[in-house]
Amino acid sequence: MEPLSKAKQKWIRSLHQKKNRDLEALFVAEGEKSVLEGIQAFASHLEFIVALDAFASQIPGQFHTRTFTVSTKELEQISELKTPNKCIAVFRRPEVVADETGLTIALDGIQDPGNMGTILRLADWFGAKQIVCSKDTVDCYNSKVIQSSMGAIYRIPVHYVDLAAYLRQASRQKFGAMLNGKPYKEVAYPKDAILIMGNEGKGVRPEIEALFDVPVTIPRFGEAESLNVATATAILLAEIVS
Repeated sequence: MEPLSKAKQKWIRSLHQKKNRDLEALFVAEGEKSVLEGIQAFASHLEFIVALDAFASQIPGQFHTRTFTVSTKELEQISELKTPNKCIAVFRRPEVVADETGLTIALDGIQDPGNMGTILRLADWFGAKQIVCSKDTVDCYNSKVIQSSMGAIYRIPVHYVDLAAYLRQASRQKFGAMLNGKPYKEVAYPKDAILIMGNEGKGVRPEIEALFDVPVTIPRFGEAESLNVATATAILLAEIVS
C-alpha cells in the first residue's frame, strides 16, 4: 500500500463526470459495503482501491498491491458523497451483450438515480436477466445509482440502446406499464417477458407505447395521480415471476 498521488486524486475526481467515465470505460464505487462487494464480485475488473489507513487492513491481502491510502481530508476531496465512507474503488466496466432470453426490464427515459438504483435491486431480487435502457435514461454508473443499487450493479447487465429499434426486433412479448391498460393481475406473463417502464413524469413515449403487445395497469383505489416508477416495477415484477 502507498499514498495516493495528487495526480491520481485529480483523475478520480474527473470520473465523477459521465463524459470521462464513458471515455475511460470506468466507474467509481464508494463506501465500505459497495467496495467490498465489488472486489468480491468484480475482482477481475478492479483498477485500484483508495482507503483510509484505519480501513485498509480490512481489504483482502491479494488487493493490497492495488490499494492506496489517504487521509480523511483527502478522501473528502475525491468523494462525491456528502459524508465520505472509508474507501473508494475504481472498476473497469464490463462488456455487456444483450440477451434474448429471460425476463428483461426496459426503461424509457428514467431520470432519477434513486429510482434507477432501486430498479437494479429489484431486477436482482426477482431474477431479471438484464435491464435495457433508452439512451436518455440516467447513467447506471452515476454514484447515486451505484449507492442505491446495493451491489446489484455488479450482477445485473445494463444496456443503453435505441429502445424503439430494440423492441421492434425483439420477438418476446412486451408488457408496458400505463395508467390505462389491462389490470395487471388479469394478464398471463411468460417467463421471458419484456417489462417496459416509462419516465417518472411523462410515462413512455408514443413510439414506445405503439410497440406494446399488452398495456398493463395497477388499479388505483385512492386519489393518488400515479405510482413511483420503482414501486410500480416491484409490483409488476412480483406478479410476473409468481
